Parts: sequence; structure tokens; C-alpha cells
Amino acid sequence: MKNSKIVGIGHYVPTRVISNHDLEQWMDTSDEWIRERTGIETRCWIEKGETISGMAHKATIMALERAKMGAQDIDCIVFATVMSDHVFPGGGCMLQERMGLPGIPAIDIRNACSGFLYALAIADSFIKTGTYRNVLVVGAEVLSTSLDLSTHGRNTAIIFADGAGAAILTSTDDPQKGVLTTHLHADGKHAQPLSGIAPSFPKTLEFDPEVPGHGIKINMDGRYVFKHAVIKFPAVIMEALEAAGCTLDEVDLLIPHQANLRITQAVAKKLGFPPEKVISNIQKYGNTTAASIPIAMSEAWEDGLIKDDTLVCLAAFGAGFTWASALVRF
Repeated sequence: MKNSKIVGIGHYVPTRVISNHDLEQWMDTSDEWIRERTGIETRCWIEKGETISGMAHKATIMALERAKMGAQDIDCIVFATVMSDHVFPGGGCMLQERMGLPGIPAIDIRNACSGFLYALAIADSFIKTGTYRNVLVVGAEVLSTSLDLSTHGRNTAIIFADGAGAAILTSTDDPQKGVLTTHLHADGKHAQPLSGIAPSFPKTLEFDPEVPGHGIKINMDGRYVFKHAVIKFPAVIMEALEAAGCTLDEVDLLIPHQANLRITQAVAKKLGFPPEKVISNIQKYGNTTAASIPIAMSEAWEDGLIKDDTLVCLAAFGAGFTWASALVRF
């Protein structure tokens, strides 16, 4: 059986930077309050005219250049996002059109913060079974246009942001390199505490139509999410290590979904994992949901932290609830 290997990673974030001090002008909050609860200092939001597929395209171009490949080499697109340029079709088809690749499959994944790892697992399976040779995996998100920027929406408005990341997976004969193992989980009974509650079809959920904000209305119970995240994150990380026959000491980098700096720190402490081996960029980018892991991975690649033989553990937890992990040797 073939193995799948990541040969190129890219990312893009909007140039519009929103600081905590900017948010102070729109709602009852403060830089100190936001940093203490989330670790976020700035986040990037799209400018008028920018789109999810447009950001994804820019991230893909970077990934292809790093992989020394052309768009024509891609056999399949797996695209993770909770949004899209339109209600439907999903972002995969929009990206495919931008890349000029008519005919290849485009699959959309809507697992929010865990979306990129779900997409990675699907791409890995396609390559290992010989269905496709080169698969583009994308995580991209625009949530800034759906945020309630009043004090009422403060608990989500201070967190979510926009961005895109992409990874190129290709077939390899080396069983020691590439995606060693992936693990996916979900439990729908926890969906309500972290969900886009409106619009709802059929309209089974109650919400106040007078609440400010447009597009999607996001509901998040921060304490409830935190309580479950600090349990599921370590568990799914250890699941990956045990499946691959590795120990935590062998891991060179842990790249978690950038949900909240407090969650990341709590997980590292619970595992006894060195903070200097944990990638964290939520301070400058906020929570970009499905895009957060590939953006962080791309920056680590750029900074020389990911090189030949680097063992990286990826982990995510988010809406659904869904949680996932992957162990990758570059």
C-alpha cells in the first residue's frame, strides 16, 4: 500500500489587521480582558471583495510552489470550511474553477475547527488506496462578516477571524514518512453549545431576530467548550501516538487547532509537553477554524521548524462536537 506525504504547505491571511483596541471602539471590552481570556492580540479580517475561494487560491499557489508542482498535477480537492462564497456549491468547486481544473472532484467538509484534519484523513485514504496520486487539502474561513460587533456578541466577536491554508499530499513508497495515522471523532449531543444557530432549516432553533449581526448567528458557551476541549485534545493526541507506536518524547512539534491560548496551554500542561514545542499563533491571527492548523503548519515550514524527518502531531477540537488528530513525519 502507498503512503501519503505532505510535500507543500501554503497560507494566506487578509492584510486588514483588527487589534483588541479596535474592538474596544465597538463593544464593552478591553485589550487586557481579551488577552486574559483568549490570548488574542490581533486578528485578520477580509477587505471588501475578498472571498473564501480567493484566499484558498492564494494559499494553494504558495503550497504548489513549495511542492514544485503545477495546478495541473492535482487530481482531487478536499476543501474544509463552514462557509462558502455562496450557500451552495461549496468552496471546493469555486477553487477548482479558479485553478482551471474542470473535471476533477471537489469535496466539501463542514466540520468547522476539526475540518482540516477530517479533510486530511480523506485525502490520505484516497492516496493509500490508489484512488488519486496528488490531493489538495484546504482549510479556509471567513467569519468576520457574520460577527455581532456589539457587546451582546462579544464572546465570539473577539475570537473568530479569517484566513486560508493549503497542503499538497502526494503518493510515496516510503512507509516511514508521511501521514502515519489519523483519528476522527464526533458527538452530536454537544452541538448546541457551539453552533451557527441561524439561519436554521427547518427552523427548529429559537433565536432573537433583533440581535445585531448579519449572515450567520453564532452560539458559543465558552466554559462548556473549554471543559470538553481540555479532555478530548489530550485523549486524541495520545490515541494517535499509541496507534503509531510513538511516545510523546519523540514528537518534535505539536500543532493544535488555534481555539484559545488557554486551551492550548492547559493541554500542553496536562500532557507534560514542552511549551517550546507547541506551535501557537492565535495571538496574531485569532481563531480561523478550519484554516488554523494549515496556517500554523505553513508558518512552521517557513520558519524552518518543519524539515526532513520532523515528527508533527496535529490535533483539533470544535463544533459538532468533533475532535481529531494526525501524526505526520515529513
